[in-house]
Amino acid sequence: MLEEKREKGQSMLDVRGLKKVYEGSGRRVEAVRDLTFTVDAGELVCLVGPSGCGKTTLLKCVAGLLTPTSGEILLEERRVSGPPPGMAVVFQEYGRSLFPWMRVGQNVELPLRQKQLSKARRRELVADALESVGLADAAGAYPWQLSGGMQQRVAIARALAYEPDVLLMDEPFAAVDAQTRADLEDLVRGLWRQRGITILFVTHDIDEAVYLGERVLILSASPTVVQEQLKVDLPAERDQLHTRVAPRFAELRTHVYEQIQAAKRGGPGLKADAPPPR
Repeated sequence: MLEEKREKGQSMLDVRGLKKVYEGSGRRVEAVRDLTFTVDAGELVCLVGPSGCGKTTLLKCVAGLLTPTSGEILLEERRVSGPPPGMAVVFQEYGRSLFPWMRVGQNVELPLRQKQLSKARRRELVADALESVGLADAAGAYPWQLSGGMQQRVAIARALAYEPDVLLMDEPFAAVDAQTRADLEDLVRGLWRQRGITILFVTHDIDEAVYLGERVLILSASPTVVQEQLKVDLPAERDQLHTRVAPRFAELRTHVYEQIQAAKRGGPGLKADAPPPR
């Protein structure tokens, strides 16, 4: 499925001239000035930038949770004016997104109740999603009985069960330890390759962005624009042990780091820091 989507090269997500201004209490904050980019169907794109540059604001606008001041967002050429049915979001704070009084299976099933599905189909989707994230035996447990990493897997399973065309991930691994984070990164990349979902992954971790993405969108400091779109020309098959010590990985992550530091200073970085794709 993923290869077919890539061959078509169709745009799944279009962000056009997005601007978001917060006003109130005598203050006016221009969080996002003029963001324009596309994400193709079946693509995994990571988005990084300086702290406070508006990454979460952007993602909330894309998800239909915030109304842009100007500009537009299109999902499969249809304007996003509220949470679209073909989109799911995984947030950083898994503890707040899961209901502690509901069992794991019930948490995963919850969004499916909005769809006109039979109970049997809902059970099937829940079981498949939990199995996909390695939690096939956890359906009867409560979230508080699971580790932080397992709880975030539940949140990912809930998003997968919804069968989204686009999956938005807002720094989903920031609250877990380094070993768990590495496991979850490989989980997301594996699920992306298996299912062909379009993923927009927001992170503050440069190494994570380079490891996961096919492209990295580097944002400027606030008010935010896209400073650079970097193609990640690493092999499709990646693993934590070998990919992260590869010379090309080091070149790419150094380039992204330089660009973010330049963004903090208010100017573009040196393009020569990353050699052209091989």
